[in-house]
Amino acid sequence: MTLDTDKIDDAALAILSLTLHNGDRVWKGVAWNITDRLFEKGLIYDPKNKAKSLSLTPEGIAHARAVLAREFSKEKRE
Repeated sequence: MTLDTDKIDDAALAILSLTLHNGDRVWKGVAWNITDRLFEKGLIYDPKNKAKSLSLTPEGIAHARAVLAREFSKEKRE
């Protein structure tokens, strides 16, 4: 089976955003290869540090909100 890493990245970013605190911080909780791809896409700042959290870029926050609304909302889609 071939996995769509863009869809995996979207889901991971949306789930990370559920732990959003202090403005743009989220708890690291996904595989390093996913955080590396999110960084390459400009959705998070460099994740390579000793902190247990990382920062979403403004674009990352907006994208996470859009994915949450599109994929995980209970609201009816038209």
